[in-house]
Amino acid sequence: MFILVASALLAVVHLYLWKRLVADTTGRGTRARRIGTAALAMLMLLMVAALTLGTTIDPAIAQWFAWPGYLWLALFFYLLLALLVLEIPRLFLRRWVRGEPQPETDEPKGVSRRVVLARGSAAVAGVVATGFVGYGVTVATGAPTVTRVPISLRRLDPRAAGCRIALISDVHLGPIVGRSFTERIVELINAERPDLVAIAGDLVDGDVEHLAEAAAPLADLRSTHGTFYVTGNHEYYSGYRQWVDHLPSLGVRPLRNEHVDIEHNGGVFQLAGINDHTGYQWQDPGDVARAVEGRDPDRAVVMLAHQPRDVPGAVDHDVDLMLAGHTHGGQLSPFELAVSLQQGAVAGSYTFGDTKMYVTRGAGFWGPPVRVGAPPDITIVELTK
Repeated sequence: MFILVASALLAVVHLYLWKRLVADTTGRGTRARRIGTAALAMLMLLMVAALTLGTTIDPAIAQWFAWPGYLWLALFFYLLLALLVLEIPRLFLRRWVRGEPQPETDEPKGVSRRVVLARGSAAVAGVVATGFVGYGVTVATGAPTVTRVPISLRRLDPRAAGCRIALISDVHLGPIVGRSFTERIVELINAERPDLVAIAGDLVDGDVEHLAEAAAPLADLRSTHGTFYVTGNHEYYSGYRQWVDHLPSLGVRPLRNEHVDIEHNGGVFQLAGINDHTGYQWQDPGDVARAVEGRDPDRAVVMLAHQPRDVPGAVDHDVDLMLAGHTHGGQLSPFELAVSLQQGAVAGSYTFGDTKMYVTRGAGFWGPPVRVGAPPDITIVELTK
């Protein structure tokens, strides 16, 4: 049902784009209209192929349609927004269009006002969308920024103060993001000399068989207390069990609704991790109560979760700090408005009673290799008393 509804919605929106970009700007039966119609249909098919097949086959093959399909998805998004905004001036100019002299008048023949307005709107939308996407590609494919954030915890052992956690999420290794991107992230993290590395899910979009080589550089991560990981929703789409089994071979420890003691400079705090919220569909749900079971109530608890929406459970179980990702900071502004409604957070620091939360924008991207208003991020969280 979801696939049918999504397909119908895509078809309807593409029909709207065809009307505004092709039908309104070209004459019936013209070569330009036939080419425009064929091009739009081909782009829609490439987008569908990228969305449905991009993570299920060999990335070396998938990249040939993933790149154009996902780039069209971003252009599609901004073309739609631009055209919808332009409907307002078009509405006010309807009288001007209707007042156009009829052919029997002595006004020189030429392109009609209606076509002039349609072509002008299409040109403006095209320039705006291309500009946003072109800029967004340079941001998304560039090096993630390193953000340093001190966060004070009320129960932190003073001796453990200064512990630095490198937080990353949403790398999305797949048909577009590969080994070289992982190497870049590892290099940036190691340069910070963190005490602990935390991967908050959505590391991959595909099988171990296809992406083991892309993930291999994670074995080179260096920190005082090691690298820890929790599942994201995309791990479940890809087959989470294979990655939970594979990552320990790279020195990455999955935290599966459990916690471990971290002893730093003689002080101890507890690092917990929960399975992603999506896991309930695979009978593998996140469980905060289980993750903190047997905790020392006098010690601070830092919990790693994929989605910010899990923070109510962290609050209920008196977690001091929750570290999350998932949102990408919106990735394609103004999509962060929808993200905020669904997740209750977008990026940065939040406080809920005695529980604090930090949400990273993620180091990679999902789908379009485009980020607008939400640059990729690696966060160095420094725990303070």
